[in-house]
Amino acid sequence: MFSWLGRDSSRKKEPEVFASVADGLKKLYRQKMLPLEEFYKFHDFHSPPLDDPDFDAKPMILLIGQYSTGKTTFIRYLLEQDFPGLRIGPEPTTDRFIVVMTGDTEGVVPGNALVVDPKKQFRPLSKFGNAFLNRFQCSQLPNEVLESISIVDTPGILSGEKQRIDRGYNFAEIIEWFAERVDRIILLFDAHKLDISDEFRRVIEGIRGYDDKIRIVLNKADMVDHQQLMRVYGALMWSLGKVFNTPEVVRVYIGSFWDSPLHFDANRKLFELEEQDLFKDIQSLPRNAALRKLNDLIKRARLAKVHAYIISHLKKEMPSMFGKDSRKKELIAKLGDIFAEIQREQQISPGDFPDIHRMQEQLQHQDFTKFNLLKPKLLESIDKMLAEDIARLMSQIPHEEEKRNDTTSGVIKGGAFEGCNESPFGIGKLEGADKGRGEDEWIVGRDRYKYDEIFQSLGPINGKVTGASAKSELVKSKLPNSILGKIWKLSDIDRDGMLDADEFALAMHLVGLKLEGHELPVELPSHLVPPGKQTFSS
Repeated sequence: MFSWLGRDSSRKKEPEVFASVADGLKKLYRQKMLPLEEFYKFHDFHSPPLDDPDFDAKPMILLIGQYSTGKTTFIRYLLEQDFPGLRIGPEPTTDRFIVVMTGDTEGVVPGNALVVDPKKQFRPLSKFGNAFLNRFQCSQLPNEVLESISIVDTPGILSGEKQRIDRGYNFAEIIEWFAERVDRIILLFDAHKLDISDEFRRVIEGIRGYDDKIRIVLNKADMVDHQQLMRVYGALMWSLGKVFNTPEVVRVYIGSFWDSPLHFDANRKLFELEEQDLFKDIQSLPRNAALRKLNDLIKRARLAKVHAYIISHLKKEMPSMFGKDSRKKELIAKLGDIFAEIQREQQISPGDFPDIHRMQEQLQHQDFTKFNLLKPKLLESIDKMLAEDIARLMSQIPHEEEKRNDTTSGVIKGGAFEGCNESPFGIGKLEGADKGRGEDEWIVGRDRYKYDEIFQSLGPINGKVTGASAKSELVKSKLPNSILGKIWKLSDIDRDGMLDADEFALAMHLVGLKLEGHELPVELPSHLVPPGKQTFSS
């Protein structure tokens, strides 16, 4: 009789299909997380509510550093173009937060207009008031790099007497707001200014919960010679170790990110390789944007859940009639014990709890009587989201990445990211295994006389040496067997298990490349194939 009720309920249990990962994150946040956050005043303690632009925005890079460390020059180096509002100098020139974004025409959007734009993710910044908004702007310009990422330039962090000057807004809190939302945080240091001021220390402490996003750049490294650079690098690692207080070493990229000649070019190769590694890291941001947003939402959900337990516990401990103020003070003082009790009862990791001192400070201004008791249904909704919905979104990410790879939309183009890749000045171009490309003469033939002498000493039979004879010579290089095995596979072009004079010369050439520190090619490039073996190669 009531069988239609059963059919209807089974239909409701079918999991919702999301059009994209971003679409799924928006719906999950609005339907399951936002009610919990509002019910337990999460936004008064931690972070403002998320809007749709937070999920749709391009990946963002946040640049932080003391004045004159090259933050603005770094942006110009990436874009290979000036942007509106650009000012560069040895003194603190950037006195404002500048978000550099793509736009059809060049222009500047002031902070007050920026925070009311529903298409931008900056609306919550209005709470910091006019003192900040007058120092906040968006610089828009047509640039290929900015079609994939946005970059945030920040005021130079002050040191010495200057850091005692009141900016008129909470600098560290604004940096923390950006840190929660960006995909990468780059801390820039000048090779000549490694001291970490009190303001810089507060900023680093504020972003400590986002260690996975942080990268360090030791800029202007060409201003010191090789020996001094080693000392500077050691001093930087020592300073960072005191501030970060973690056993892991933060990744430091060494280089000089500007378009002027290098003062000391002895480390040119090192700078090129470090730049390549940093650019690879930045190139990964568009591809991993969905995963980063998913990860950030999970972190936020765990924090919101812990926050709900804390607030409901405080409400439960409050008296109904008299002695509310004294009890409030007592609960704030014993917050560490409350954390330990919740941790024990709910089996929650200590790492999921907020900073206790900050929480105590915020609780001073709250009315505990307006807090709500525990509502299991809201927590169950979060648990279900983490266990089921997030898993479904995770399974969608590889499919979205495949689509992106097909359309090349996940690759940053233009600016320094293309630069010299297609010229002889690209990383690794005409060096190592690439040396000799495009030349008429076989590059191995230049040292052929040395290789032929060794070849003849091995007693070839019918113009070839056996594997055993070749091995006796190749092992003298002291290279590992796995590397020598790879060299053999690349050199034995006709796959007969023996080496003729050309193949032996090629093997010795590859050994020499490896001993010089170059990587072996995965497949033998056409310019390294002996002239008489081109048919075997093809």
